[in-house]
Amino acid sequence: MKKRRVWLLTLLFAAMVAISVISNHSNSLQAASSIGKDTLTMITSPDYPPYEFYNTKGGDRQVVGFDIDIANTLAQKLGFKLKVMESDFNGLIPALQANRADFVMAGMTPTPERQKNVDFSIIYYEAKDTIVAPKGSNLKQPQDLLGKKVGVQLGTIQEQNAKKIAQKVTGIQIKQLNKVPEAIQEIKSGRIDAAIVEDTVAKGFAQANPDLEFNVIASEEGSGSAIAFPQGSALVAPFNKVLQQMQNNGELKKLATKWFSQNNTTDTASSPATKSGLNLDFTRILPDIPFILQGVPITLLFTLLSVTFGLLWGTVLSLLKITGIKPLTWVANAYTSVFRGTPLLLQLALVYYATPQLTGYDISALEAGVLTFTLNSGAYMSETIRGGIQAVDKGQSEAAMSMGVSYWLMMWDIILPQALKNILPALVNETIGLLKDSALVSTIGVVEILRSAQIVGANKYIYFEPLLFAGLIYYVMVMGLTMSAAALERRLRQSE
Repeated sequence: MKKRRVWLLTLLFAAMVAISVISNHSNSLQAASSIGKDTLTMITSPDYPPYEFYNTKGGDRQVVGFDIDIANTLAQKLGFKLKVMESDFNGLIPALQANRADFVMAGMTPTPERQKNVDFSIIYYEAKDTIVAPKGSNLKQPQDLLGKKVGVQLGTIQEQNAKKIAQKVTGIQIKQLNKVPEAIQEIKSGRIDAAIVEDTVAKGFAQANPDLEFNVIASEEGSGSAIAFPQGSALVAPFNKVLQQMQNNGELKKLATKWFSQNNTTDTASSPATKSGLNLDFTRILPDIPFILQGVPITLLFTLLSVTFGLLWGTVLSLLKITGIKPLTWVANAYTSVFRGTPLLLQLALVYYATPQLTGYDISALEAGVLTFTLNSGAYMSETIRGGIQAVDKGQSEAAMSMGVSYWLMMWDIILPQALKNILPALVNETIGLLKDSALVSTIGVVEILRSAQIVGANKYIYFEPLLFAGLIYYVMVMGLTMSAAALERRLRQSE
């Protein structure tokens, strides 16, 4: 009788386990089928350690951090594969609205303003605000900021909390900056008195900069982190369910301990002593130089494609301008006017974020950058090429036409080769401009040279060393391009 009871209990337990496994598997399939795809795209701003940042040692380009570990766990338990994209923090919610990603994880707090545009999961981590200031400044409470200049990162909960503090404590001047490292640098240069920064991030900067200190303050609102989704996303419910399970079984706490109890990205042993001046120490970025150098091929590829397509497009526009057909001339002039009269950064943002909504094509960041720079550079090159064509002696075109050579054949074989020789210095200047302006594509997530340097700076909580090294790379490339163009120009002049 006793054995029979044992068998019954064993069978009952096995049935419960089987039902649980089948139920979980069913939930996973249900989540996957509700989305209609097996891969989820997460977008983040990987310059915010320890939440998300690049592991740059040895040139590795893998994004790691607290949020990445949570996202991988969520995807695994719901039966999805995970793809990670990146963007500036300010571009995360626009990316969701443009359907470029399924969710955002970037230490983002669900403020009422954000909730008007996106949906949020439950809070998965509670954070605190701090006042970061020069050591000995004695700025410990919001009331101490009376009459002070205070820096905040644009678009963050710290910016909103600072505004609420400023309503109660008069005389506070708030300065919005794009990134936390810029706020820290503003403190060190004396342009602002303090910055309001999340505690986990402030800890890293204080360790890397011994001349700074931070004090935790009571937040005007909760500063917890949540996952953002497009409005009406079917992922909110299953994500909340798994997050709740991770909270209940202690999994979230273990991950928080892993990333926040020890600062994995800052080598405190090598933190410099307090010195005056820039306090440069290039040995701190030596292990990360391969990571920065990996941005060189991307910058060169982007510049080469933009110059090539821009030259072709500029040639077409210049021919339209001198063709003598008024409608075509008007269209070409209007096009040039628009692209020369609006900021390049605005054009880049419109192409990247509007293309998926208007056409349904998920244009990549590199494609959007090349397309924008081609359209913009074509407008400028068209004027240069038009001037070069008109500088060619008219007698040559008249002679060709008197011999019965067609207009387009005359332009291709006789006029354009001479025009290109005339405008070569101007084309080199345009190419150099494109090479340096390529840094703008970092705003939409292309990890080229400048973006790579900024990532290293964010990981190390330093500013000048990686930027100066990036400047050296740009200078070497520009000098190489200039000398190559000068050699080509001398060779062409020999044939005259």
